[in-house]
Amino acid sequence: MGSLSRPSWGFMLLMFVLIAVVGLQINSNTIFPAWVIGSSGTESGVDCEEQASCAGFFTEGPARKVVMSITDFGGIGDGTTSNTAAFRRAIQHLQNYEERGGAQLNVPRGKWLTGSFNLTSNFTLFLEKGAVILGSQDPEEWPIIEPLPSYGRGRERSGGRHISLIHGDGLNNVVITGHNGRIDGQGKMWWDMWWNRTLKHTRGHLLELMNSNNILISNLTFCNSPFWTIHPVYCSNVVIKNMIILAPFDAPNTDGIDPDSSTHVCIEDCYIESGDDLVAVKSGWDQYGIAIARPSSNIIIRRVSGTTPTCSGVGIGSEMSGGISNISVENLYVRDSAAGVRIKTDKGRGGYITNVNVKNIRMERVKIPIRFSRGANDHPDEGWDPKAIPKVKGIFFSNLTSTDSKKPPLLEGIEDAPYEDICMRSVSILGLAPSAKWNCQFILGFTDGVTPMPCPQLQNNTSSSWCLYS
Repeated sequence: MGSLSRPSWGFMLLMFVLIAVVGLQINSNTIFPAWVIGSSGTESGVDCEEQASCAGFFTEGPARKVVMSITDFGGIGDGTTSNTAAFRRAIQHLQNYEERGGAQLNVPRGKWLTGSFNLTSNFTLFLEKGAVILGSQDPEEWPIIEPLPSYGRGRERSGGRHISLIHGDGLNNVVITGHNGRIDGQGKMWWDMWWNRTLKHTRGHLLELMNSNNILISNLTFCNSPFWTIHPVYCSNVVIKNMIILAPFDAPNTDGIDPDSSTHVCIEDCYIESGDDLVAVKSGWDQYGIAIARPSSNIIIRRVSGTTPTCSGVGIGSEMSGGISNISVENLYVRDSAAGVRIKTDKGRGGYITNVNVKNIRMERVKIPIRFSRGANDHPDEGWDPKAIPKVKGIFFSNLTSTDSKKPPLLEGIEDAPYEDICMRSVSILGLAPSAKWNCQFILGFTDGVTPMPCPQLQNNTSSSWCLYS
């Protein structure tokens, strides 16, 4: 009999790991962020091929020359001491390195209470593991600033608006990242003021960057924003990836990510729960947006998952008066939500929505999977023009499946300005009652492989090649 060799330590270690993995039990109801399972994940495995990414919109530069900690500026992370002055001192000091290799401000483990502070260019804000930035509960630490020119007033109240907790204007080359640290807006105070109708000025965002370029926001958890959570406006080359964004479902207007009058924006691998749209693309409000004419374009929304019982997974509009074009939404997973993908416009908006491509979408228990809506009668003031009619053309849906759907698609265009070139291919809306029928008004388009049978307005078979081969 031949001698038996002893197993190698490497082999024994491999067997130990295998046994441990097999024994690991994960609750089937657990919801993971998109980058943990991936939109292509199944019970039998995941696709190991390299996933497409739009992160190249951000150009990474050399490491920052100067790295300091908030504690170097007197910061105290006990959750009760105000660090507003410490953050403002830190940014003022590190601003001196804008043209000398840039700077990084580290926020270590702890709870760092602060009011609003402004960032600077060539700068990294880095939250270490266990670091939590807490928004101040003193409204005076969220000062009033001018309204956005493309809105003409605060979005909720006339006049100015509260600044965001973390703010920046006219910046270049900014990174906000970390080891999954957290920024908590502690928004309940603001939500209560909204519900109680005691709000005097429009609430602030958790993060707003204006007129800025080359921005990266990644690997953090943002929660409890007073208003829209991440708001890049008049920006270009923005990448938002590997983010978790959370707000209570009854927290009003707590959109996850709202690119606004911005170009070359990449939003990918994010998990969002909110009291409003997970992602909403905007470009200004009525006559003010028309006058400023700053469109949102070349935006990619990829591998985003989440839930919003009151709104939509991805919304286009309704503030779209500067124009919206070249939008790609792909590998979206939406569950337990009011709508899946929604186009929102109205008379008075003007502007346009064109070339929106929505593909590879999965929905579960979504009330209205596809919705075009109008008639919110939501205008900034009496100066809006009822003759300013938005133009909507070239909306493409493909490979979309909705299970346990509550209602069929509701597609409402605008009288005298129908939405044109609506294309749907391989769309399955499942779980509806046999009597359920699509509701369509003032739209024109073509479908192929759509279940249940769509409305007659989408059965235009003449010159359908634009849809079949788009």
